[in-house]
Amino acid sequence: MRLPAAVLAVLVASLSGESVRAEQAPLPPPYAGAYQPHGIDEIGAWREDDESERKLAASNLVIRDERLTAYVKKVLCDTVGPDRCNSVRVYIMREPTFNASMSPNGTMRVLSGLFLRVHNEAELGGILGHEFAHFEKRHLLERFKSARRGTDLVAWAAVLASIAPTYDTQRTYQDLELSVYGNLYRYKRDQEREADVLGIGYLNRSHLRPQGFAQVWQNVMAEIQASVRVRGLSKPNFNAIAFTASHPPEAERAAYLGELADAGASAREDGSDRYAQALAPWLPVFLDDQIKLNDFGASEYLIQSLAQSGWTAWLWQARGELYRGRGTPRDLVNAAAFYANAIGLDPTLADAYRGLGLSLIKTGHASEGQNALRKYLQFKPNASDAKLIAMMIPKEATEK
Repeated sequence: MRLPAAVLAVLVASLSGESVRAEQAPLPPPYAGAYQPHGIDEIGAWREDDESERKLAASNLVIRDERLTAYVKKVLCDTVGPDRCNSVRVYIMREPTFNASMSPNGTMRVLSGLFLRVHNEAELGGILGHEFAHFEKRHLLERFKSARRGTDLVAWAAVLASIAPTYDTQRTYQDLELSVYGNLYRYKRDQEREADVLGIGYLNRSHLRPQGFAQVWQNVMAEIQASVRVRGLSKPNFNAIAFTASHPPEAERAAYLGELADAGASAREDGSDRYAQALAPWLPVFLDDQIKLNDFGASEYLIQSLAQSGWTAWLWQARGELYRGRGTPRDLVNAAAFYANAIGLDPTLADAYRGLGLSLIKTGHASEGQNALRKYLQFKPNASDAKLIAMMIPKEATEK
């Protein structure tokens, strides 16, 4: 596969440390229509995808919110164009991971963790366009064929090595095995770069701000740094490529995506208001799922990122849950303050009273904590933990 000259220039610059201004990404070619499978292998792969989609449609992980699904589909259509997106079936899955994927049969899976890590339609469109580019370029099929050729070669080499088991033969076989698998990983990285280029080409042609795609990877790097810093790990090298890496380094992607974006389109809208409105009912749920991953640094970074457009009651509530979950005495004091901020913005937010009460009790403010828990039960008398919470309030207090 040959990459466009503009992309090669940026990649060479990123690897050499030089600063080279590349031309913007070429516009996507006319859409040739959804690809139909040919041959036994492709038809078999399509059947497997169809069966996988059938199971996916019935999965409990799928979020069955027609409005949210329609909104994500619209962002995809705004990015790649209506001619390309019509055949796509979008499934949003409740999984707190930053990922999306697309199968050769037109099934797009979007994991809920993605919505915490993009902040507008331009950023979301970059990711969705990248996945659609894999579909348009038939990368999964090409990868399957390449992997089969490579593994067949290794298998035959293993047979020949077993016939003549000398040291030189074994060494040759091991070198061949490393070369084959190394090329498979490099092949996938090249496909990811090609999908990036086509993805930014979609955005350049759209009404959305194409610079948003590069910003996604800036966000990802900042989150990783926040995560490792809290865990006391060494600072990651975002320019390094591991032997088994399936994607280009984050810094490289941010660099060439920024270079390939249409500079004249930087003043376009990014759709942040529409994005916030569409995701408002679900972001508290997705953030709660993220907090349960027990990655304090990443979760704190995501909360702070979401709060850049203004603190809300549910953001303060989520931050309180994060700090209370870690549970040091200092964290509990901070958590109580965060819950109080949430209540100040929304005095009816029942779960904030619960978190406030539990935090206060643990920090030695029993009477204040019990009062907060009493408010929680007033707002949610049928809560699943109502009986347990009631046991933490003195009987005489509940009778007043």
